[in-house]
Amino acid sequence: MIIQWLDKDNCYLVGLPDFTGQKWRTHGDTYNEVVTNGVEVLDLLIEDYKLTGESLPIPTTYCSEVA
Repeated sequence: MIIQWLDKDNCYLVGLPDFTGQKWRTHGDTYNEVVTNGVEVLDLLIEDYKLTGESLPIPTTYCSEVA
């Protein structure tokens, strides 16, 4: 889940890049709200994939080096 603040709309956006379709999946006015909304959307996507028999996408691994 990628969370980004959008000044223009004065809200947080959630993206789920491993799921194709749309770049942003949900939004929220606070960080806690957007995390809750993002988890809800992720649960719904997983349920939909199971119902249609599709395989879930392989998660992308992001890492950063600590200097």
